Amino acid sequence: MMVAEQALFNDPALAERVVNVASVKQLSPFRYPGGKTWFVPYLKKWLSSRHARPREFIEPFAGGASISLTILYENLADQVTLVELDEQVVSVWGAIFRGDANALAERIVAFDLSLANVLETLSTSPATLEERAFQTILRNRVNRGGILASGAGMIKEGENGKGLRSRWYPETLKTRILTLASLRDRISVIHGDGIAELEHRADDAGVVAFIDPPYTVGGKKAGNRLYNHFELNHERLFSVAERLRGDFVMTYDNAPEVARLARDHGLEALPIAMKNTHHEVMTELLIGRSLEWSH
Repeated sequence: MMVAEQALFNDPALAERVVNVASVKQLSPFRYPGGKTWFVPYLKKWLSSRHARPREFIEPFAGGASISLTILYENLADQVTLVELDEQVVSVWGAIFRGDANALAERIVAFDLSLANVLETLSTSPATLEERAFQTILRNRVNRGGILASGAGMIKEGENGKGLRSRWYPETLKTRILTLASLRDRISVIHGDGIAELEHRADDAGVVAFIDPPYTVGGKKAGNRLYNHFELNHERLFSVAERLRGDFVMTYDNAPEVARLARDHGLEALPIAMKNTHHEVMTELLIGRSLEWSH
């Protein structure tokens, strides 16, 4: 396994130190299972250690996109690209960055959230991009854990006994949506295969990638339960990552199979602490070949 001359995460304490996500600016309208808000401070420090500003920053499995939205908001790359296969999720990014973001924001603020209204809204076939995006945000906010996969149940008790309303913050959502929409000139949204988009950019040294795929290596079931598109050829992904001329970092489930894939493709894998949705401290693997900075 390749070892960087000066590893970005060569401090053993990082396997125990947990980022307080409350200290990170929240930009995404999603509550996203497996979200990477906790990784934002590390990614920013890694980017600041590089000699060149990224011409393009790509997140091939965008999901809630907390990393890319920070790069966009803080102007840390010339262009940001979100790639997402899930039609529901990509509809939100499409409405915000290509569609009528104002209409989406106003629909959220005007909605009278009750169980009857939620059920009626979610049973209707959307006629426009903005309607699909609204349904997706609504489903994300009323389902347990923000899970969009089929079969997910709705919140019952919720926070402080507020039930369905416990994760519904319409004014906050409106502010986030309009803030992001104001930055649409520097972001692209692609509905497609994240690995294929990485392959298209493999020879471009000006592209930096943050790669956070569904965790389904070694028979893991979390991705199956959390995402509509959980099937992934992990060997193919590692093969493509190995060929990328530009810098990249990957976050992955801390599993022996993942460490083996990293080793087989000449990449470094290091544990890093985070908290899951149940606030339990656990570790994930950070994978890359140029995870360096000056301390």
